[in-house]
Amino acid sequence: MGLKMSERYVIAVGLLFLSAISFLSLYLLPSSGTDELLGKEHIVPHVRDLEARKLMQEKQAAELQKKAEEAGIVAPPIPKPEIAAGDDSDARRITMAKFAWDGYRKYAWGANELRPISKTGHSASVFGTGDTGATIVDAIDTLWIMGLKEEYEQARSWIKLSLDFTRTAKGDLSVFETNIRFIGGLLSIYALTNDKMYVEKAEEIAKLLLPAFDTPTGIPYAVVNVVTGSAKNYGWASGQSSILSEFGSLQLEFDYLSHITGNKIYSDKIKRIREFLTAMDKPNGLYPLYLNPKTGKWGSLDHSIGALGDSFYEYLLKHWLITGKTDDHTKKEYDAAVFAMEKKMLYKSEQNGLWYFANLHGSRVVHKMEHLACFSGGMFALQSANEHNATVANHYLELAENLAHTCHESYIRTATGLGPEAFRFTSDNEAKAVANNEKYYILRPEVVETWFYLWRITKQDKYREWAWNVVLALEKYAKVEGGYSGIQNVYSVPVEHDDVQQSFLFAELFKYLYLIFADDNILPLNAWVFNTEAHPFPIRKK
Repeated sequence: MGLKMSERYVIAVGLLFLSAISFLSLYLLPSSGTDELLGKEHIVPHVRDLEARKLMQEKQAAELQKKAEEAGIVAPPIPKPEIAAGDDSDARRITMAKFAWDGYRKYAWGANELRPISKTGHSASVFGTGDTGATIVDAIDTLWIMGLKEEYEQARSWIKLSLDFTRTAKGDLSVFETNIRFIGGLLSIYALTNDKMYVEKAEEIAKLLLPAFDTPTGIPYAVVNVVTGSAKNYGWASGQSSILSEFGSLQLEFDYLSHITGNKIYSDKIKRIREFLTAMDKPNGLYPLYLNPKTGKWGSLDHSIGALGDSFYEYLLKHWLITGKTDDHTKKEYDAAVFAMEKKMLYKSEQNGLWYFANLHGSRVVHKMEHLACFSGGMFALQSANEHNATVANHYLELAENLAHTCHESYIRTATGLGPEAFRFTSDNEAKAVANNEKYYILRPEVVETWFYLWRITKQDKYREWAWNVVLALEKYAKVEGGYSGIQNVYSVPVEHDDVQQSFLFAELFKYLYLIFADDNILPLNAWVFNTEAHPFPIRKK
């Protein structure tokens, strides 16, 4: 029996209303919309709550749609988010990577990086003075993940025939950068393809880094000369010390290399570092940024979750995850370190209540957060998704979202929509750079990285929308004739470029921009862990 005209009218209005609500919720609801709807009590919606709400809405929509079909009513189309309108976001992001790759291949093939305006090769000091193809090794897993088969084969061929540090590496190489970019990149593409050639290349490079570990404490030096076999620390580091983020960000790569080769020398090096750090006294529970590898004493008592500290904490969490959550000792050290940082370094701005991690120089608080520190939102989001205690999980999800919001604010308060290298919080300044040497953007990925994790875990559309705005900003302000370049001042338009296309543009920024719009079954977070250069390693089964 058919529906009455009045019933048809009610259903039609209901469909229109539901469509409008579905559309407006993408834009008008606050990120913590359930908090405001629930009143004064502050409750952060966990991923399970959001999923339940989504399922309920889908069920209601399906029931209304069924009644409409029975009544012969055609429902109006539900408007889609702007990111899906008039632009194929997937094709755009792959095209960006291909454009940057083609420029590198045409003008700087085999060099470490590209100067996309000068159209020549470029090499930062961390690579020494030789041409070792950093961009090729850093990019290859991204090319594979994006399905750029021709470009992948170009990269594989170069690695097979030309990647030879004993022949091309010269001068002092950064142990840290060589590890995360070269060893990390090679082990990652091995994990994705099972091509053992990559493991052989990775181990060749790892062996050349071993002299850096020949210290009384086992804490490695920062740089090694692969020709002479000598190693040393940077002259600018406090008390000739090694750097926390550098000697603390080796264990994912070295442990995995030992795991797949059976050669324990690499994991033994990391084990010694961990044992030494465990025995060290931590002032106020915090890890200082500098440690003398000869004396085993801390240098100046500086603390940061940004430059010189960042990935140390990241690797504590991720080593626990990559072992299938069996390394409880590392997780306990991570928990203790994070607790101390929250207690001593986490602040909220006066103007708009933006959460941020300050830096400590001894007892002096510097109310500055670096772009590098914006990775921490992703770290806390990943932690929240793996905590068994719901209260702890909710706490760190809330912290992750607050930090993601702060870092987003640092982007939208610029003329370019791209964030500065660092931003400050004072009585008259909030989330903006002050000094000229803080206003540049060098294609860093950390902010998008955090949004990627939060999209995967919460499914809040704003993270995709924010990422899409970065895509548009890169196209408008960073794209030049030969590729993509960093920007000297994000607050000034027209922009001045730095003429460097960083290798991590491929390894990290392009990869995260691709994955945030991809299906969750592409590198799912319960099966893969990304190193600090965004190279994915498989989680080991218990």
